[in-house]
Amino acid sequence: MEIGTPLLEGSRKLLILGSGELGKEMVIEAHRMGIETVAVDRYDMAPAMHLANRKYVVDMMNRKAILSIIRRERPDAIIAEVEAINTEALQEAEGEGIRVIPNADAVKTCMDRVELRRLAAEELGLPTTRYGFAETPEEVKKICSEVGYPCIIKPEMSSSGHGHVLIRNESQVEKGFKESIAEARGKSKRVIVEEFITLDTELTVLTYRHMINNSIETRTLEPIEHKRPGYYYVESWHPSTVNEEVKRRAKDIAKRFVDRVGGLGIYGVEIMVSGDRVLFNEAAPRPHDTGMVTMVSQDISEFQIHVRCALGLPVPEVKLITPAASHVILAEGEGWSPKYSNVEKALSIPGVQVRLFGKPFTYEHRRMGVVLATGGDVEEARRKAQETSSIIQVLS
Repeated sequence: MEIGTPLLEGSRKLLILGSGELGKEMVIEAHRMGIETVAVDRYDMAPAMHLANRKYVVDMMNRKAILSIIRRERPDAIIAEVEAINTEALQEAEGEGIRVIPNADAVKTCMDRVELRRLAAEELGLPTTRYGFAETPEEVKKICSEVGYPCIIKPEMSSSGHGHVLIRNESQVEKGFKESIAEARGKSKRVIVEEFITLDTELTVLTYRHMINNSIETRTLEPIEHKRPGYYYVESWHPSTVNEEVKRRAKDIAKRFVDRVGGLGIYGVEIMVSGDRVLFNEAAPRPHDTGMVTMVSQDISEFQIHVRCALGLPVPEVKLITPAASHVILAEGEGWSPKYSNVEKALSIPGVQVRLFGKPFTYEHRRMGVVLATGGDVEEARRKAQETSSIIQVLS
């Protein structure tokens, strides 16, 4: 395989659909390898657009708009970075011989909670919470009565906890259903209703498929442990502190799922641990937000892994090089052109790095950056990350 010079004849090109913080890190890794990049998103000045060779601002759910960009650019590979993408466009592009990472069907399945749960629980027999699908408040009530209150309603398509509503009794169903649908991505009116469980912890098992010796190999990485005090990601640490049996079961679930959906690239497979239950939750067909910690914990980050896989390049055995943790920097309100204070104080702490995403506007609980910290063990790393993130203020 040859890699040409960006912007010149023979260059290799990645088109990234979604230009948030994950896309930005993939653009950085691609540029380090001499790869031309194109960033696409629904709004201008998204993080990856600051660095990509070209950018497009379009309705990501518009099939014709996405296809027109793909056909104009003719990339070596397309990477889906967000949930709200017209997957029919990806399937058509794949049919025209353009590589979609991991593959078009995997993107479609992972972005649809109904299809995802059916594949994981009903086809593969993976352990999950008890659940049902509903399109009306009456159907939600029926499922809640079967799985028991309290229960959780989640939209068919959403991300980062948007539209997750806890229902404690029947009187809350109608209001909760409307709230969940209002936060959904796309036009679907379906929800998944799940039993509510008390979590001991949550894991992300990063699992990747890459080319080696003209064949595809699947590998799982050391699980990442993370914490969501609400329904959105706040902190993660690496390695996880769960016992080896839980790790083994989590990795087995992740590998079974990833081998079924196939393709090339990294998946973030979310696992819930509750007592002796180790349960499949969801899967992202791309690098995972909790996996940003791998930028300091591993010798090859999740972003470099994904870019290598997208280009058909091998990934040697990935090594965990140090205990590490990440903690998000959140906005508290709405605003345009945010500024950040006390960054110099944060950077004066040994073993700490700061990543500010460069998002042009804020809203409540929007991730605007992340603190990465290393330590002698995960507890030290977590403490440093938590303390440092509290120092930095987002001024909207």
